[in-house]
Amino acid sequence: MPGNTPNRYNEIRFNGIIILHPDRYLNLVSDLATLLAAKPTLEGAKGSLNWSLDISDWDGVTIGNDGVSELSLQWHWAGLNGEIPPELGNLANLEKLNLSANQLTGAIPPELGNLAKLRELNLDGNQLTGEIPAELSKLANLTHLSLSGKIFNDYGLTGEIPSELGNLAKLEKLDLGCNSLTGGIPSELGNLGQLEKLDIRRNRLTGAIPTELGDLANLKYLYLAANSLTGVIPSGLSNLAKLKELDLHNNQLSGAIPPELGDLANLWGLALAANSLTGAIPPELGKLANLGVLALSENQITGAIPSELGNLAHLERLYLTGNQLTGAVPSWLGNLINLEQLHLNENQLTGAIPSELGNLAYLWYLDLSANRLTGEIPPELSNLADLFTLDIGGNQLTGCIPASLRALVDRSERETGIAVGLPLCDAAPTPRDLMILRRRDAGAASDRHARARAHKRAARIRRNHLRRADRRQQTRQWQVNA
Repeated sequence: MPGNTPNRYNEIRFNGIIILHPDRYLNLVSDLATLLAAKPTLEGAKGSLNWSLDISDWDGVTIGNDGVSELSLQWHWAGLNGEIPPELGNLANLEKLNLSANQLTGAIPPELGNLAKLRELNLDGNQLTGEIPAELSKLANLTHLSLSGKIFNDYGLTGEIPSELGNLAKLEKLDLGCNSLTGGIPSELGNLGQLEKLDIRRNRLTGAIPTELGDLANLKYLYLAANSLTGVIPSGLSNLAKLKELDLHNNQLSGAIPPELGDLANLWGLALAANSLTGAIPPELGKLANLGVLALSENQITGAIPSELGNLAHLERLYLTGNQLTGAVPSWLGNLINLEQLHLNENQLTGAIPSELGNLAYLWYLDLSANRLTGEIPPELSNLADLFTLDIGGNQLTGCIPASLRALVDRSERETGIAVGLPLCDAAPTPRDLMILRRRDAGAASDRHARARAHKRAARIRRNHLRRADRRQQTRQWQVNA
């Protein structure tokens, strides 16, 4: 029978639910009433939550010593498609609220700021809209705040990042990525002394990177990519001694790459691509002994590739595409034995392709296209058993194509629409080879220029596709590491 008065067996029945020893759970009845009231709003039209008679089997509900301590409905099997009920702010003993990876819509209720004991709030991967409530700054015990949206979707949270979030003294993780947040990055975030991860990528943020972020002594992961940030990269970021990943790509940053970044001894990933950076590659980056990814593509970087980068023994991916680099392709690149991808295309590199590249046993992507390279294709490239993509078009190479590389070159020609212009080695020239040779011998400058322009267009299309795919892969990789 309904009611909440203990009977002679020291139990109560609440909406048909039996609660034994209610004196041990002073707030449990109130919390259950809150959840049942919130249930229709939370689950939406699907009605998927199994909150029936046995409390121990309630989906995602954990009972603590004094009421409901945890509500975790992430990746709910039927997908919650309602809204976040304001009533959840009445769960006074809640320590963890995880509603991530559902289809929740609407705004974040400011009432969640009443959850004084809350340590983790995760609303990632929903379809939430509206502004981030400043009331969340009252959550003094919060260590994890995750409000990221879904990648490549237009909806998301709007408005500015509340400066009051800088009051969350215990916060270790702040994830606001993949939304439509505007305005600047609040300098108050530099007060979060316990912060280990700051992810606000893929928003519409503007202005400069606050120098105060250099005060985050415990920061390991800083993701500010895919915004509209301007100004220079603060040299004070070199104070982040524990930093493992720094991703600032796809902004509007200008100026030189600070050589002080070479002091980040624990750095594994450095992504500064798709900005307007100028000057030379600082040789100090060669001190980053743990670096696995260096992405400097699509800037206005000049000068030669510094020999100090040859010290990066753990480097797996090197992206220097679309700059104004000059000089030769360094032979010491052949010493980077862990290298898997090498992108040097669309620069002004000269000289021969170094035979030492044939030492890179793990290399599967090599793009040297759209430079000014001369000489023959080194037969040592045939040693690269894992090589999947080889793009060498748009240069001034001579000689012939080693038979073992012909399939890779043919595929590159099909994808770009530009012929490398060389016959196959140790084989009678085909009619196609003869046509190419006649075209080259004719010295048709306009044709060469047309091929170069077409190659650049095709390379740009392919590069954009690869960049998007690699960003998705890098996002997943770096999130796993985080």
